[in-house]
Amino acid sequence: MQHTSTQVTTPTISEVPGLGRHFLEVLDETIREDISRGDYHGANIVVARHGQVALRGSYGLADIQTQRPTRSDDVYRILSMSKGFTNALIYRALSEGRLMLSTRVVDLIPEFFGTEPFRAARKDRINVAHLLIHRAGMPATPNPGVGPEGFAVLADVISALCGVDVVHEPGTNLNYSAAINHALLGEMARRAYGAESFRELMQDKIFTPVGMKNTRFGMPAELADRAVPLKVIVANDSWLKPEDIECLNEVIDRPDAEMPWVGAVSTIDDVFAFTEMLRHRGRTASGEQIIGESVLDFATTNQTGDQINDLYGMVAAARKWELPPGNMGLGMALAGTGTHARFFGPLVSPRTFGSYGAGSSLLWVDPVSDVSFSFLSSGVMDEGDNVARFQKLSTIAASAVSDN
Repeated sequence: MQHTSTQVTTPTISEVPGLGRHFLEVLDETIREDISRGDYHGANIVVARHGQVALRGSYGLADIQTQRPTRSDDVYRILSMSKGFTNALIYRALSEGRLMLSTRVVDLIPEFFGTEPFRAARKDRINVAHLLIHRAGMPATPNPGVGPEGFAVLADVISALCGVDVVHEPGTNLNYSAAINHALLGEMARRAYGAESFRELMQDKIFTPVGMKNTRFGMPAELADRAVPLKVIVANDSWLKPEDIECLNEVIDRPDAEMPWVGAVSTIDDVFAFTEMLRHRGRTASGEQIIGESVLDFATTNQTGDQINDLYGMVAAARKWELPPGNMGLGMALAGTGTHARFFGPLVSPRTFGSYGAGSSLLWVDPVSDVSFSFLSSGVMDEGDNVARFQKLSTIAASAVSDN
């Protein structure tokens, strides 16, 4: 089926009270300069205040190999931003009493503990809070117990994780989990709701009520002609290798793929709709309260103090940057305070929260200025470059805020 383009050929900057046009023009020009310099291949962005869109733009190329221009309805494989979607499902389950923060993995997945005489000490103490805050103590690997050919199927991943042991005391070390924690969270939610599949549970509980019409776990055939391929431009010494990412083009496209940690596909409009649901404190555009306000308030409160996130501490150390505090809520990254390098920049309010995908995607909400920022890009950057890129863009967006 031939795709009819809805490409935004000229980014639109609209007059929105409290957002200065000059800095939005600077943001627009900065993205153009980034792409011209080869930092990334293309991007879609939406910046809004009080839900009113001030900047919407499509830039550069969606596919560097075919030279296909970026369109506003491109479908991106959003990598770890998928965790943010899975988090929302967990927040809904918490709001509805299906899960508690103290619910242990073994309460719903008893086989996770292993069988005698091979039970792994400490695994039976890991709970929902540990998984969300990235302090479960499981290995921080992008490979959840099986190779890329096997981790598309959630049931196979869970089976493999029954044989994976903890490496830290649960509840102590802050170590970003690329895969394992959210694989377990997705399966716990599925069992808590008695759902047939995680994929359909996400559709029913999050994507449909939020109005995310082009978002799925896995790439449906009807969206494939709009897909943006994952193409890596990271440095050779990056902690995540090109093959770790580019293999996901095929893995995510499998018809049986449902990976709660990395397997979602989405468009900029759907990501904006999701971001706006968070800005509205769990309420959808139709007025349905799908997540309790108290849950989101807790989820966006710092749960890790000044503790360093192992992964982003490593990124900072490699760049000779000041080591950043982890600033983790319940699965949400928080801006916090200070001058250290971070995705949100230093000029947003400390309670600003959001989700990101490796080298490519970011969403955030500033609950004080009421600004929302949604960004999806093609060309997966080195994570240090990605932090620097988003710090710059977020800082410009925050600079646009004015009471005038």
